[in-house]
Amino acid sequence: MTTRMNPTRIILHCSATEDGRTVSWSAIRRFHVEQRGWADIGYHFGVELVNDGYEILLGRFPERMGAHCQNQNFDSLGICFVGSFDASSPPPAQWERGVKLAAWLCRRFIIGADKVFGHREFDPQKTCPGLAFELSRFRNDLKKELAR
Repeated sequence: MTTRMNPTRIILHCSATEDGRTVSWSAIRRFHVEQRGWADIGYHFGVELVNDGYEILLGRFPERMGAHCQNQNFDSLGICFVGSFDASSPPPAQWERGVKLAAWLCRRFIIGADKVFGHREFDPQKTCPGLAFELSRFRNDLKKELAR
């Protein structure tokens, strides 16, 4: 029996892989299951380019504990932006999809924009969700979306 999780935070990630027009979400899931031995993909949601548009992909169900940020999984939802964002920011369409997803999750689970973090804020060895991923801008855009 799986214990239900009551999420109070959201943690943003990047896959640190090249994104393309084909779904690599299944490749990430295979890596997490086959290489790491996890029960499923570690993230709850992904934002990825599929054909000509950005899609929101389901990973683990939100009430199940994730495996996306060591020592932080017990009450957090993980969103993975598929791509590598150390040299450049996520594309505007991907950013917008991610903000809308985070806003929906904030409303659904009563999470404030101040409870949205980047993975690097919990692990200084990582740059995730990327050095060019502006966390303060993401939180500001999220606040604007939540105010609508």
